[in-house]
Amino acid sequence: MSWWVYILRCGDGTLYTGTAADVERRLAAHSAGKGGKYTRSHLPVRLVYREEFPTRGEAMARELAIKRMTREEKLALIARGR
Repeated sequence: MSWWVYILRCGDGTLYTGTAADVERRLAAHSAGKGGKYTRSHLPVRLVYREEFPTRGEAMARELAIKRMTREEKLALIARGR
């Protein structure tokens, strides 16, 4: 089973980073207002980046690393990931 780190662009332009085993299902939850507390108040959301990992631990470590990045670094990551 793969794990994913993903970045969403929220309706107000902010970026949200999360981890999920099923990105599409998690995106649907976020879009329906049933995802994270933050995204519920920043709808709509759009998936702009995702990265696959073999274990949950690796995905969570990468999520933490991305969350520590500056906004500019995250935008550069998104641009490279396309």
